[in-house]
Amino acid sequence: MKVWEGVSEFVAVAETESFTAAAKKLGISIAQVSRQVNVIEERLKVKLFYRTTRKVSLTESGAVYYQYCRDILDNLADAEKIVSNFHSHPQGNIRLTAPVTYGEEVIAPIVNDFLVKYPQVRVTLDLNNQRVDLLTEGYDLAIRPGYLPDSGLIARKLTTRQFYVCATAKYLKQYGMPTSIKTLQEHNCLVGVSDYWRFLNRGKVEQLQVTGSLRCNSGHSLVKAALKHIGIVQLPDHYVQKYLDSKKLVEVLAKYKQAKENIWLVYPHKSYLPFKIKTLIDFLFQRLAQ
Repeated sequence: MKVWEGVSEFVAVAETESFTAAAKKLGISIAQVSRQVNVIEERLKVKLFYRTTRKVSLTESGAVYYQYCRDILDNLADAEKIVSNFHSHPQGNIRLTAPVTYGEEVIAPIVNDFLVKYPQVRVTLDLNNQRVDLLTEGYDLAIRPGYLPDSGLIARKLTTRQFYVCATAKYLKQYGMPTSIKTLQEHNCLVGVSDYWRFLNRGKVEQLQVTGSLRCNSGHSLVKAALKHIGIVQLPDHYVQKYLDSKKLVEVLAKYKQAKENIWLVYPHKSYLPFKIKTLIDFLFQRLAQ
């Protein structure tokens, strides 16, 4: 299309403030640069540059036209990057943050396999229970469980996790099986960061404040205490599933089990996703789907 004629030459002159420098930058002749700029001026019927023997500068109309042309060229460059990435090998740096234990148990093994498959990628995996600011701190992706406040970020449901209330058969034989949510107040409940446990009772979320002989911000430590027959825990599946499967722990109050909690993949809005990021996202979804 003729409207594209001279755009690159015009932008080069605007940015270098010189027809000679623009020609050198584009690898073409000065005459060609001048001719293309003249074509635009004749088509638009406006003067784009003030020309003197010492300096070339934009007119008011030229400054407005430059902003639009610059955006057009930037968008074209982005489009070319996207298309070229379709057939590229992922490479470069990726910064990913995830909760500590979920990151250790679930995300880190997947990242390790990703690095084996794509050795040209370097991943910084920051395990942190604080919700860091992705934009200001330069993260590409975040794994976040539970409720997400409106942050202006893109959020995609990655998977889910299930919370279980459980104890050893020995503890339950000694102290009895809880038959209702409120009967937990008669038991030694091993508490994590929050001393409120959540349940689903007749379709409604119900919270119960619990107490016990141990409070610890480490889920692994709470599991170890439960395996010592000390008390009852409420923890996500990635802490307790293997012990439930092996019968070392027994689920209690199953009919009051809360709904599964969503695990989200969060990342900033971008005009396009670099191929390395898209490849890791696809890899995470594929592995967690299994």
